[in-house]
Formats: sequence, C-alpha cells, structure tokens
Amino acid sequence: MRRVLAVQFAPCALFVTGVLALVRAGSFSGRSDWGAAVPERPLTAVGALLVVTVCASLLGLLLQPFQVRAVRVLEGYWDRWALTALVAGILVRIQRRRWRVLRARVDTTPRGDSGRRVQADAYRRLAAWPPSEALLPTALGNALRAGELSAGERYGLTTLSSWPRIYLQVSDRMAAVLSSTRDALDSAVNLCWSLLALTGAGATALYDEPSSWWLCGAGLVLVAVSYKGAVTAAQAYAGLMHAAYDLHRFDLLEALHYPLPTREDEEDVFAGISALFAGAERPDIPYSHQVERDGDTWDGDGEPP
Repeated sequence: MRRVLAVQFAPCALFVTGVLALVRAGSFSGRSDWGAAVPERPLTAVGALLVVTVCASLLGLLLQPFQVRAVRVLEGYWDRWALTALVAGILVRIQRRRWRVLRARVDTTPRGDSGRRVQADAYRRLAAWPPSEALLPTALGNALRAGELSAGERYGLTTLSSWPRIYLQVSDRMAAVLSSTRDALDSAVNLCWSLLALTGAGATALYDEPSSWWLCGAGLVLVAVSYKGAVTAAQAYAGLMHAAYDLHRFDLLEALHYPLPTREDEEDVFAGISALFAGAERPDIPYSHQVERDGDTWDGDGEPP
C-alpha cells in the first residue's frame, strides 16, 4: 500500500490538483482568478477532494504498466527515433568530457590538503559512473548503468541477466532495503514527470499572463530537484546491488543446485552460469542436490541415508 500511495497516487494527485486549480481559476479561458481556485464551501471542498482522489487513482492505474518505460526515458534510452538519437549523441559527448575531467583529477598528483580533497571527491564521483564507452546521455542513466555493469561482473556474473534471479535469493532485510530504495527512485521519477506535465499545463494556461510566469519557473525548479533526487536514489540502489552480490551470490548457486566454487574457480563458474542465463550451453558443473533426512545430509549420489 505504501508503494501505491508514494509511487503512483501522490504524483498523480499533485498533477490533478494543479490542473483542477487552473480550471477553477479560469486560467484556460481568460485571466486567472486565484481566489476562486480554493473552494469556499465545505461541500465544494469535499467534491474537489473526491474528484482529485478518483482521477488520481485512475491515472495511477493507467500509468502503472509504464513505470519501467518512465524510468528508461529519463535514463536516456533515446535511440528509437532519429531526432532523439541525435540529441542523445550530443549529450553523451558532453558526459564523456565530464568523465575525462574527473579521470584527469584522479590521475593528477595532489598538492596539499585541498588537492587531496579534490582528488578524493573526483574519485568518489567517478566510482559512481560506468566506463567511458558505456556512458548514457543523462546522469540518471549513468547512475543506474554503473550498477548494471559492475555489480555482478566483479565475480564473473552478468548483472542484467543474473539480477532478477539473485534478487529472489536476498535476505528479508536486504529485500526491504532494496524495495525501499527502489520505491524512492520510482517516486522521484514519477514526481519529475508529474511536475513536468503540470508545468506544461501551466504554460499553456498562463501564456498570456506574464505576471504568473514565475509559477512555470518554479515548476521547472521542482522538476530539477525531483530529478536530482532520482539520481541520488539511483546511486544508492546501484550500491545496494553491489552489496547484494557480495552477500548472496553463493545463495544463487545453492538455488541452482550447483556446488560452491573455490576462490580460484569462482569467476569461471559464474561466467558459465551467466552464459546459461543468456541461452548458451549448460556449464560443465555437476549438480549438488543436498537433502536433509533424519539429521543426515545426502548429496544425491548413491543410496539415500
């Protein structure tokens, strides 16, 4: 219920409330009367609250299947159309220049305490970015891709194919933290879209009222703040993805009934499993079917105890 309210209902309710205020103020048909936007009678206030609740609920239900797409658009996956692909290419070049600046600060020998602080900050920021050749046009996309390309790869697992499987093996505490962080990310993304749509509606309604243009400017500022919140949540989520692989990668082997590898064989074992997830041949790893029976352990070979 908390996810429904925070991720779906609240952003939609904000948009519906803003549009309803513009309608009641007469902004779409003439000069705005902001005094009329606030209901004066209790019955009118109850009716407005009911309209906002019903419309926001329906809008949230309609948009829920597009949650992944809403995030991916802000990530910068814009290659479907020629115009957006052109914009994406320009932004990627800008992101690559920023990456090189950070790389240069990391590689430069610091001078004094100030130089060390600058180098440490550049190293921290660079660690939250993907490799230069994998950069996306937006900060949100790079924050998420940093986790998608390195969380499992450190152990030989392909993150994109193994993450849905390892997520089901995490502990309850880890699952709760991951879910909470993902809810924060989706809430910030939906709030960003809601404020952007509301700013567009405001610009349409108030284009002939220069004295009210500051409302659109305030809306854009709130969009930027929401987007920054989404980037921060994405960086936290990417960090939790790394922690999930650190703590639960062997739980994935247990769920697949494969024996635990040695330190020397770990990367090869996980690389074979990643190939299996990608549809390649089954890895040459024996099964380990351990079953507890009357206090004894049977590994699946020979007669059961």
